[in-house]
Amino acid sequence: MSVAKFCALYGNSFDEKGIIEMSRIGKLAIPVPDKVEVKVVNGTVHVKGPKGTLQFTLPQKVGVTIESSKVNVSREGDDREARSLHGLCRSTIANMVHGVSTGFTRELDINGVGYRAEVKGKELHMALGYSHPVIYPLPAGITAEVDAKRTRITLTGVDCQLLGNTAAKVRSFRKPEPYRGKGIKYAEEVIRRKEGKSAGK
Repeated sequence: MSVAKFCALYGNSFDEKGIIEMSRIGKLAIPVPDKVEVKVVNGTVHVKGPKGTLQFTLPQKVGVTIESSKVNVSREGDDREARSLHGLCRSTIANMVHGVSTGFTRELDINGVGYRAEVKGKELHMALGYSHPVIYPLPAGITAEVDAKRTRITLTGVDCQLLGNTAAKVRSFRKPEPYRGKGIKYAEEVIRRKEGKSAGK
């Protein structure tokens, strides 16, 4: 594998002597907004903001320092595991800061005659062509809204990973089929259509 391809895959760069330098992503400082508080207690990063509170336990070989409203992530050693954890932890903490200050949103579209959704309390009720309605209890920290046509679901939350898992779970109840596109898809998702069988030749 060439140096350029390795750098593109693993986010590392090489100095003139061919020694791996710090992760490009991991070395970037994370700016902390005014209304967000970040602290590290016993190896756990706590992030608190207007939208809520999140925490993340740091793996071994990775450390965090807070200076001048910026969070810096460092690693111990240059082995492959430490390098991969370096960028991962930096991205995770950056998502936490964004989540508690601004929040995350994921939208899904429902396609199909009679297919619709509505929110009842903390549950998402969906009619997806089955003989029974699909009822999905929303995880704590995730809220849902449905538009007037009841065909677009908007999920919001502070935890990026939990939000992504929730959106994937909702989509799994009726994955879009490739012929007419019926089902639940992400709003930005493009369904690769298949041509149906011809009636005759």
